[in-house]
Amino acid sequence: MGEPDLDVHSDPDDVTAALRADVREGLTAARKWLPPKWFYDARGSALFEQITVLPEYYPTRSEREVLDREAAEIARVTGARTLVELGSGSSEKTRLLLDGLRAHGTLDEFVPLDVSESALAEAVAAISADYEGLSVRGVVGDFTQHLGLLPGERPRLVAFLGGTIGNFLPGERAKFLRSVRDVLDEGEWLLLGTDLVKDAVTLERAYDDAAGVTGEFNRNVLRVINARLGADFDPDRFAHESYWDAGESWIEMRLRAREDMVVRIPGAGIDVSFEEGEHIRTEVSAKFRPAGIGAELADAGFSVERWWTDERNLFGVSLSRSAR
Repeated sequence: MGEPDLDVHSDPDDVTAALRADVREGLTAARKWLPPKWFYDARGSALFEQITVLPEYYPTRSEREVLDREAAEIARVTGARTLVELGSGSSEKTRLLLDGLRAHGTLDEFVPLDVSESALAEAVAAISADYEGLSVRGVVGDFTQHLGLLPGERPRLVAFLGGTIGNFLPGERAKFLRSVRDVLDEGEWLLLGTDLVKDAVTLERAYDDAAGVTGEFNRNVLRVINARLGADFDPDRFAHESYWDAGESWIEMRLRAREDMVVRIPGAGIDVSFEEGEHIRTEVSAKFRPAGIGAELADAGFSVERWWTDERNLFGVSLSRSAR
Protein backbone atom coordinates (compact mmCIF):
# COMPACT_ATOMS: atom_id res chain seq x y z
CA MET A 1 0.00 0.00 0.00
CA GLY A 2 1.37 3.46 -0.92
CA GLU A 3 1.59 6.59 1.18
CA PRO A 4 -1.75 8.15 2.20
CA ASP A 5 -2.89 10.97 -0.08
CA LEU A 6 -2.67 14.08 2.10
CA ASP A 7 -2.75 17.83 1.48
CA VAL A 8 -0.83 19.36 4.41
CA HIS A 9 -1.73 22.94 5.32
CA SER A 10 -0.79 22.79 9.02
CA ASP A 11 2.45 21.30 10.42
CA PRO A 12 3.55 20.64 14.04
CA ASP A 13 5.21 24.07 14.29
CA ASP A 14 1.94 25.72 13.29
CA VAL A 15 0.09 23.70 15.93
CA THR A 16 2.57 24.66 18.66
CA ALA A 17 2.39 28.33 17.68
CA ALA A 18 -1.42 28.24 17.84
CA LEU A 19 -1.32 26.54 21.26
CA ARG A 20 1.18 29.13 22.53
CA ALA A 21 -1.11 31.97 21.43
CA ASP A 22 -4.19 30.38 23.04
CA VAL A 23 -2.37 29.67 26.31
CA ARG A 24 -1.07 33.23 26.54
CA GLU A 25 -4.49 34.70 25.86
CA GLY A 26 -6.61 32.26 27.85
CA LEU A 27 -4.50 31.78 30.97
CA THR A 28 -3.78 35.49 31.43
CA ALA A 29 -7.47 36.44 31.18
CA ALA A 30 -9.38 37.58 34.26
CA ARG A 31 -11.46 34.39 33.96
CA LYS A 32 -9.08 31.74 32.67
CA TRP A 33 -10.05 29.59 29.67
CA LEU A 34 -8.59 27.20 27.12
CA PRO A 35 -10.10 26.03 23.78
CA PRO A 36 -11.35 22.42 23.74
CA LYS A 37 -9.40 21.51 20.60
CA TRP A 38 -6.29 21.09 22.77
CA PHE A 39 -7.71 17.97 24.47
CA TYR A 40 -6.87 15.92 21.40
CA ASP A 41 -3.39 14.49 21.32
CA ALA A 42 -3.18 10.70 20.88
CA ARG A 43 -4.06 10.11 24.54
CA GLY A 44 -6.93 12.60 24.47
CA SER A 45 -8.37 11.04 21.33
CA ALA A 46 -8.23 7.58 22.94
CA LEU A 47 -9.95 8.90 26.07
CA PHE A 48 -12.69 10.49 23.98
CA GLU A 49 -13.29 7.18 22.21
CA GLN A 50 -13.82 5.66 25.67
CA ILE A 51 -16.27 8.44 26.53
CA THR A 52 -18.41 7.74 23.46
CA VAL A 53 -19.34 4.27 24.76
CA LEU A 54 -19.99 5.25 28.39
CA PRO A 55 -23.57 4.67 29.60
CA GLU A 56 -23.97 8.35 30.53
CA TYR A 57 -22.78 9.69 27.18
CA TYR A 58 -25.79 9.56 24.85
CA PRO A 59 -24.73 11.87 21.93
CA THR A 60 -22.67 9.39 19.92
CA ARG A 61 -25.26 6.61 20.15
CA SER A 62 -28.13 8.97 19.40
CA GLU A 63 -26.50 10.51 16.34
CA ARG A 64 -25.46 7.10 15.03
CA GLU A 65 -29.07 5.95 15.35
CA VAL A 66 -30.18 8.80 13.10
CA LEU A 67 -27.45 8.24 10.50
CA ASP A 68 -28.05 4.50 10.40
CA ARG A 69 -31.73 5.14 9.74
CA GLU A 70 -31.36 8.06 7.31
CA ALA A 71 -28.11 7.48 5.39
CA ALA A 72 -29.96 6.27 2.29
CA GLU A 73 -32.26 9.30 2.39
CA ILE A 74 -29.27 11.65 2.79
CA ALA A 75 -27.70 10.07 -0.28
CA ARG A 76 -30.94 10.27 -2.29
CA VAL A 77 -31.60 13.93 -1.45
CA THR A 78 -28.04 15.21 -1.96
CA GLY A 79 -26.73 13.02 -4.78
CA ALA A 80 -23.32 13.98 -3.43
CA ARG A 81 -20.23 13.11 -5.44
CA THR A 82 -17.88 14.20 -2.65
CA LEU A 83 -18.28 13.67 1.10
CA VAL A 84 -16.23 16.17 3.13
CA GLU A 85 -15.93 15.43 6.83
CA LEU A 86 -14.68 18.03 9.28
CA GLY A 87 -12.95 15.94 11.95
CA SER A 88 -11.91 12.30 12.08
CA GLY A 89 -12.64 10.28 8.96
CA SER A 90 -12.49 6.75 10.35
CA SER A 91 -15.50 6.55 12.65
CA GLU A 92 -18.44 4.20 12.30
CA LYS A 93 -20.73 7.18 11.61
CA THR A 94 -18.58 8.20 8.64
CA ARG A 95 -18.86 4.70 7.22
CA LEU A 96 -22.66 4.81 7.47
CA LEU A 97 -22.62 7.87 5.21
CA LEU A 98 -20.05 6.37 2.85
CA ASP A 99 -22.10 3.19 2.57
CA GLY A 100 -25.29 5.13 1.85
CA LEU A 101 -23.66 7.28 -0.82
CA ARG A 102 -21.90 4.33 -2.45
CA ALA A 103 -25.14 2.36 -2.58
CA HIS A 104 -26.85 5.33 -4.23
CA GLY A 105 -24.15 5.30 -6.91
CA THR A 106 -23.03 8.93 -6.85
CA LEU A 107 -20.00 9.01 -4.52
CA ASP A 108 -16.59 9.52 -6.14
CA GLU A 109 -14.47 11.06 -3.40
CA PHE A 110 -14.07 11.28 0.38
CA VAL A 111 -12.22 14.28 1.86
CA PRO A 112 -11.62 14.15 5.63
CA LEU A 113 -10.09 17.24 7.28
CA ASP A 114 -8.27 17.03 10.59
CA VAL A 115 -5.54 18.96 12.39
CA SER A 116 -3.65 15.76 13.31
CA GLU A 117 -1.55 14.47 10.41
CA SER A 118 -0.92 11.09 12.06
CA ALA A 119 -4.59 10.48 12.86
CA LEU A 120 -5.60 11.57 9.39
CA ALA A 121 -3.03 9.37 7.67
CA GLU A 122 -4.37 6.37 9.62
CA ALA A 123 -7.96 7.24 8.72
CA VAL A 124 -7.17 7.73 5.03
CA ALA A 125 -5.32 4.41 4.87
CA ALA A 126 -8.19 2.55 6.59
CA ILE A 127 -10.92 4.03 4.39
CA SER A 128 -8.87 3.52 1.22
CA ALA A 129 -8.38 -0.15 2.11
CA ASP A 130 -12.05 -0.76 2.86
CA TYR A 131 -13.60 1.23 -0.02
CA GLU A 132 -11.94 0.05 -3.20
CA GLY A 133 -12.18 2.52 -6.05
CA LEU A 134 -13.08 5.47 -3.83
CA SER A 135 -10.73 8.46 -4.14
CA VAL A 136 -9.69 9.46 -0.59
CA ARG A 137 -7.76 12.70 -0.09
CA GLY A 138 -7.03 13.88 3.46
CA VAL A 139 -6.56 17.56 4.27
CA VAL A 140 -4.35 18.37 7.27
CA GLY A 141 -5.58 21.67 8.61
CA ASP A 142 -7.82 23.58 10.97
CA PHE A 143 -11.46 23.72 9.91
CA THR A 144 -11.68 27.29 11.20
CA GLN A 145 -8.90 28.35 8.79
CA HIS A 146 -8.56 26.02 5.81
CA LEU A 147 -12.08 25.39 4.51
CA GLY A 148 -11.38 27.30 1.32
CA LEU A 149 -8.71 24.75 0.37
CA LEU A 150 -11.04 21.76 0.29
CA PRO A 151 -11.01 19.78 -2.97
CA GLY A 152 -13.81 17.67 -4.40
CA GLU A 153 -16.24 17.17 -7.25
CA ARG A 154 -19.57 18.97 -7.04
CA PRO A 155 -22.06 18.54 -5.50
CA ARG A 156 -20.33 18.22 -2.14
CA LEU A 157 -21.81 17.18 1.19
CA VAL A 158 -19.98 18.65 4.18
CA ALA A 159 -20.54 16.63 7.38
CA PHE A 160 -19.87 18.26 10.75
CA LEU A 161 -21.00 15.71 13.28
CA GLY A 162 -20.82 14.87 16.97
CA GLY A 163 -22.30 18.12 18.24
CA THR A 164 -18.90 19.81 17.80
CA ILE A 165 -20.67 22.95 16.55
CA GLY A 166 -21.65 23.48 20.19
CA ASN A 167 -18.01 24.11 21.15
CA PHE A 168 -18.16 27.51 19.45
CA LEU A 169 -19.39 30.58 21.29
CA PRO A 170 -22.40 32.15 19.51
CA GLY A 171 -20.38 34.74 17.58
CA GLU A 172 -17.80 32.15 16.60
CA ARG A 173 -20.57 29.78 15.55
CA ALA A 174 -22.12 32.35 13.23
CA LYS A 175 -18.72 33.09 11.68
CA PHE A 176 -17.98 29.40 11.20
CA LEU A 177 -21.33 28.57 9.59
CA ARG A 178 -20.93 31.51 7.24
CA SER A 179 -17.41 30.33 6.34
CA VAL A 180 -18.82 26.91 5.42
CA ARG A 181 -21.50 28.55 3.29
CA ASP A 182 -18.89 30.73 1.58
CA VAL A 183 -16.88 27.73 0.30
CA LEU A 184 -19.96 25.90 -1.01
CA ASP A 185 -21.60 26.50 -4.35
CA GLU A 186 -25.31 27.22 -4.39
CA GLY A 187 -27.19 23.95 -3.88
CA GLU A 188 -24.40 22.09 -2.06
CA TRP A 189 -25.05 20.56 1.33
CA LEU A 190 -24.23 20.69 5.07
CA LEU A 191 -25.04 17.78 7.40
CA LEU A 192 -24.89 19.07 10.97
CA GLY A 193 -25.13 17.19 14.26
CA THR A 194 -26.54 19.20 17.18
CA ASP A 195 -27.16 18.09 20.74
CA LEU A 196 -30.55 19.19 22.06
CA VAL A 197 -31.60 21.01 25.23
CA LYS A 198 -32.79 18.58 27.90
CA ASP A 199 -32.86 18.18 31.67
CA ALA A 200 -29.80 19.30 33.64
CA VAL A 201 -29.21 15.91 35.29
CA THR A 202 -28.88 14.07 31.97
CA LEU A 203 -26.59 16.75 30.60
CA GLU A 204 -24.30 17.02 33.60
CA ARG A 205 -23.95 13.24 33.92
CA ALA A 206 -22.94 13.03 30.26
CA TYR A 207 -19.98 15.30 31.04
CA ASP A 208 -19.10 13.89 34.48
CA ASP A 209 -19.32 10.10 34.28
CA ALA A 210 -19.12 7.79 37.26
CA ALA A 211 -15.93 6.09 36.01
CA GLY A 212 -14.05 9.40 35.83
CA VAL A 213 -13.05 9.09 32.17
CA THR A 214 -14.30 12.58 31.31
CA GLY A 215 -12.26 14.01 34.18
CA GLU A 216 -9.11 12.44 32.78
CA PHE A 217 -10.01 13.74 29.33
CA ASN A 218 -10.51 17.24 30.73
CA ARG A 219 -7.17 17.21 32.57
CA ASN A 220 -5.44 15.99 29.41
CA VAL A 221 -5.32 19.58 28.14
CA LEU A 222 -2.80 20.27 30.91
CA ARG A 223 -0.67 17.33 29.78
CA VAL A 224 -0.74 18.65 26.22
CA ILE A 225 0.55 22.04 27.43
CA ASN A 226 3.25 20.26 29.45
CA ALA A 227 4.36 18.24 26.43
CA ARG A 228 4.31 21.02 23.83
CA LEU A 229 5.27 24.07 25.89
CA GLY A 230 7.38 22.56 28.70
CA ALA A 231 4.91 23.55 31.43
CA ASP A 232 4.91 22.01 34.90
CA PHE A 233 1.18 21.52 35.46
CA ASP A 234 0.35 18.72 37.92
CA PRO A 235 -3.04 17.57 36.56
CA ASP A 236 -3.95 15.91 39.87
CA ARG A 237 -4.02 19.34 41.51
CA PHE A 238 -7.08 20.23 39.41
CA ALA A 239 -10.60 18.86 39.89
CA HIS A 240 -12.92 18.20 36.96
CA GLU A 241 -16.34 19.87 37.03
CA SER A 242 -19.29 20.13 34.64
CA TYR A 243 -22.04 22.71 34.97
CA TRP A 244 -25.27 23.29 33.04
CA ASP A 245 -25.75 27.01 32.41
CA ALA A 246 -29.45 27.25 31.57
CA GLY A 247 -29.20 30.93 30.67
CA GLU A 248 -26.60 30.25 27.98
CA SER A 249 -27.99 26.80 27.09
CA TRP A 250 -24.57 25.19 27.37
CA ILE A 251 -22.55 22.81 29.48
CA GLU A 252 -19.33 24.24 30.84
CA MET A 253 -16.43 21.94 31.61
CA ARG A 254 -13.99 23.38 34.08
CA LEU A 255 -10.79 22.54 35.89
CA ARG A 256 -10.77 23.86 39.47
CA ALA A 257 -7.49 24.43 41.31
CA ARG A 258 -7.43 22.36 44.49
CA GLU A 259 -4.87 24.72 46.10
CA ASP A 260 -2.86 27.87 45.51
CA MET A 261 -0.07 27.33 42.98
CA VAL A 262 2.15 28.92 40.34
CA VAL A 263 2.63 27.07 37.04
CA ARG A 264 5.60 27.77 34.79
CA ILE A 265 4.97 27.64 31.02
CA PRO A 266 8.38 28.32 29.41
CA GLY A 267 7.19 27.69 25.86
CA ALA A 268 4.66 30.51 26.24
CA GLY A 269 7.00 32.75 28.22
CA ILE A 270 4.63 33.08 31.18
CA ASP A 271 4.10 31.95 34.75
CA VAL A 272 0.46 31.53 35.80
CA SER A 273 -0.81 31.92 39.36
CA PHE A 274 -3.88 30.04 40.60
CA GLU A 275 -5.82 30.59 43.78
CA GLU A 276 -7.52 27.65 45.46
CA GLY A 277 -10.96 27.22 43.88
CA GLU A 278 -10.12 29.20 40.73
CA HIS A 279 -11.42 27.73 37.47
CA ILE A 280 -10.16 27.26 33.95
CA ARG A 281 -13.06 26.94 31.52
CA THR A 282 -11.94 24.24 29.10
CA GLU A 283 -15.09 23.71 27.05
CA VAL A 284 -18.54 25.01 26.37
CA SER A 285 -20.92 22.58 24.70
CA ALA A 286 -24.02 24.42 23.53
CA LYS A 287 -27.34 22.59 23.30
CA PHE A 288 -29.94 23.60 20.76
CA ARG A 289 -33.65 23.77 20.01
CA PRO A 290 -34.77 23.03 16.44
CA ALA A 291 -36.07 26.55 15.79
CA GLY A 292 -32.88 28.09 17.14
CA ILE A 293 -30.45 26.10 15.00
CA GLY A 294 -32.72 26.60 12.00
CA ALA A 295 -32.53 30.37 12.47
CA GLU A 296 -28.73 30.26 12.82
CA LEU A 297 -28.40 28.23 9.63
CA ALA A 298 -30.73 30.61 7.78
CA ASP A 299 -28.68 33.60 8.94
CA ALA A 300 -25.58 31.89 7.53
CA GLY A 301 -27.20 31.31 4.14
CA PHE A 302 -28.57 27.77 4.45
CA SER A 303 -32.03 26.35 4.02
CA VAL A 304 -32.89 23.39 6.27
CA GLU A 305 -34.33 20.67 4.02
CA ARG A 306 -34.48 17.77 6.49
CA TRP A 307 -34.51 17.50 10.30
CA TRP A 308 -34.23 14.21 12.18
CA THR A 309 -33.88 13.12 15.80
CA ASP A 310 -33.32 9.82 17.53
CA GLU A 311 -36.31 8.07 19.10
CA ARG A 312 -35.71 9.70 22.49
CA ASN A 313 -35.38 13.19 20.98
CA LEU A 314 -31.96 13.69 22.54
CA PHE A 315 -29.96 14.65 19.46
CA GLY A 316 -30.77 16.40 16.18
CA VAL A 317 -29.30 16.04 12.69
CA SER A 318 -30.09 18.65 10.05
CA LEU A 319 -29.50 18.52 6.30
CA SER A 320 -29.25 22.02 4.86
CA ARG A 321 -28.77 23.34 1.36
CA SER A 322 -26.68 26.38 0.57
CA ALA A 323 -28.98 29.12 -0.65
CA ARG A 324 -28.39 32.28 -2.68
